[in-house]
Amino acid sequence: MAEIDEPQDIADRERIFKRFDENGDGQISATELGETLQALGSVTPEEVKYMMDEIDTDKDGFISFQEFTEFAKANRGLIRDVAKIF
Repeated sequence: MAEIDEPQDIADRERIFKRFDENGDGQISATELGETLQALGSVTPEEVKYMMDEIDTDKDGFISFQEFTEFAKANRGLIRDVAKIF
């Protein structure tokens, strides 16, 4: 049975994605990911690389909204926690 997207989940994903997509080009670069996470606290370049490797499933060097959505749906609890910060 497919999971139903709650309106709040969709709104949270869009808001979080826009926060990371600093230049508004519709994708998150490793630099944008690192800078946004650094603003929240300490993050190492290795941690950023690990996150990019996990979320950037097509390996083009960017996280698309679709890739972010797939990650967010698989990690709903994490995304809800992040939404509280943003």
